Amino acid sequence: MKQRERIINNYVKAYNNFDIDGMLIDLDQSIKFVNISSGEVNMTLNGLSAFKAQAIQAKDLFSIREQTIKSFKHPDDQSEIEIAYSAVLAIDLPNGLKRGDKLNINGKSTFKFSGDKIIEITDIS
Repeated sequence: MKQRERIINNYVKAYNNFDIDGMLIDLDQSIKFVNISSGEVNMTLNGLSAFKAQAIQAKDLFSIREQTIKSFKHPDDQSEIEIAYSAVLAIDLPNGLKRGDKLNINGKSTFKFSGDKIIEITDIS
């Protein structure tokens, strides 16, 4: 469990620092990423190259972003974290949010592992 927590903490630290290469270090080549917002799946990515491309694109959306891990759980072959997320938009979005707007969201992320590699991430907010 400590190894999983170290891997997840490294991933979150890299995310917060806009460090794409750091985010990728512990991801499996066949990583699956799913984002669920308000009960709806709004993004599914398959493979490290798709994940990296999305991470690069998302990097430009925020001037500041921070995930804070509030708790860990370790059922079976996965780990779950409760997170507090805050961010400041760097650009205007089509949904009406404007540059400089602040976002504060609570959510959960689930990380599935195979050995010491993350094979799936599901973000739920």
